[in-house]
Amino acid sequence: MKRFLLPLAAFLVLIGFLAVGLKLNPREVPSPLIGKPAPDFELPQLHEPEKRFSPSEMQGRVWMLNVWASWCVSCREEHPLLVELARAKFVPLLGLNYKDPRADALRWLAQFGDPYGFSVADTEGRVGIDYGVYGVPETYVIDKAGVIRYKQIGPVTTAILSEKILPLVKELQK
Repeated sequence: MKRFLLPLAAFLVLIGFLAVGLKLNPREVPSPLIGKPAPDFELPQLHEPEKRFSPSEMQGRVWMLNVWASWCVSCREEHPLLVELARAKFVPLLGLNYKDPRADALRWLAQFGDPYGFSVADTEGRVGIDYGVYGVPETYVIDKAGVIRYKQIGPVTTAILSEKILPLVKELQK
């Protein structure tokens, strides 16, 4: 009888961990990059590949970086909201096109609208890895000093935009 107690105890502990894990929201995974400088990169712009962009060009400005792709179904969910945000001109919104053929990305923006000041092309996904991209879409709020202050995993919703992102951007712009 005693020889069954240890495996039973281990099984019950495992079930406990599983039960706790199933209650967690995967969209609330804390990013180790929050409060740290945004990784630097230099990538070609999507519309004008001869022009390159580096986040250091945004020093002194609060801005948002949205990671998107033409093959991303969830990107279509948030896209109309991003188009509205861009029209309001509240904060610069730049796109990081992730692992996408240039022609597909350009066609997608032509079809659904282009909310971005411009997008850069991360065709190999290396910059996405540096930013800790779990999946597309993801959105980052970066402050005037180039520090990541917020990361949204998954689509931006109206609630997230109004309750988290816009108040944070307003505070950071002071």
